[in-house]
Amino acid sequence: MRATTKPLSLVQVLVCSAAIVTVSMGIRHGFGLWLQPITADRGWNRETFAFALAVQNLAWGLTAPFAGALADRWGAFRVLVGGSVLYAGGLVIMGLASTGAAFLGGTGVLLGMAQAGTTYAVVYGVIGRNVAPERRSWAMGITAAAGSFGQFLMVPVEGGLIGGVGWQNALFVCAALALVIAPLALGLRDPERVATTAPQQSVGAAIREAMADRSFQLLTAGYFVCGFQVVFIGVHMPSYLKDNGLQPHVATTALALIGLFNVFGTYIAGMLGGRLTKKYLLSTIYVLRSLAIVAFVLAPLTPWSVYLFAAVIGFLWLSTVPLTNGIVAEIFGVRYLSMLGGFVFLSHQVGSFLGVWLGGRLYDTTGSYEVVWWLAVALGVFAALVNLPIRERAILRPALA
Repeated sequence: MRATTKPLSLVQVLVCSAAIVTVSMGIRHGFGLWLQPITADRGWNRETFAFALAVQNLAWGLTAPFAGALADRWGAFRVLVGGSVLYAGGLVIMGLASTGAAFLGGTGVLLGMAQAGTTYAVVYGVIGRNVAPERRSWAMGITAAAGSFGQFLMVPVEGGLIGGVGWQNALFVCAALALVIAPLALGLRDPERVATTAPQQSVGAAIREAMADRSFQLLTAGYFVCGFQVVFIGVHMPSYLKDNGLQPHVATTALALIGLFNVFGTYIAGMLGGRLTKKYLLSTIYVLRSLAIVAFVLAPLTPWSVYLFAAVIGFLWLSTVPLTNGIVAEIFGVRYLSMLGGFVFLSHQVGSFLGVWLGGRLYDTTGSYEVVWWLAVALGVFAALVNLPIRERAILRPALA
């Protein structure tokens, strides 16, 4: 006999999940705005900053399966509170660090761990267990759209804070905001439990099953590309634009537009995921991303070409998230959705690590971002192809003892 939880209110789950992701994703999406003021003030090169952000994404990915497993086992509330505290602490260290090692520890390790406990891997598990299957992709799209709105809302705020109170105090304000996640997590606290005699799959068996599944492997490979593309663009595009003579407000506006159009893109992707084949939607998104990058790199660089690119890439930005997690839930069920979603997300974050680090590394060695732009195009084509053979149906399991 095992205890399971009664479903939470749909409105409660959506509101609290959306608010949490708005804060957690909204803060992190503006980190590229700190690249130039921090490196200029500390006398560091761009690779120092980029490597810390790369480690942050890798730490996020490595921690996500464990954060998801803890949330599956003990409930999302405890994980979210711990992540909220880590988030605030990491931002404070980011502001106070005077050496590259300290900056790496706070910005890279602590913030990466914090994001694992305050973003999609945790809240999607709650959504999966409390929303009917036919509405699951839609609900995940709502939450991803909230993260996009957080980017739209927070990037101009962070840019204004940096200009108004200085980059260091701006980080301290963001640290205070990160603590708001803890009270919001109360809305995702597990309700009373009811007993069931249904046999249950073990954690180890769930991991082995997923790792041996061809569709899970292909989905994971495609998600690697998503991380590479979006984090490279989010972190390095502000510096790319400034290097090409555009004013700082162009980058701030572009990042905000990415967030704004991502609200619509993620919501529509989630809605379509409940009606159409998710793998075909994913392949289409990756192809369109590559085409958008090609047009952006080849076209004359003006503020309006930047804004157009931001709108298009923003529409495609996080639209992969509800579709990818929806496929995981469809194939393996929702019992270990946070954990298995965390494993897929680890691949995303390995891609993020390479995207942000190679951006800084190749810029320092070649003086240009051109190679990384074209690498992002090629990877988009690869992701479109590997998603096509995915089999979108529930896995057949032998009877559990």
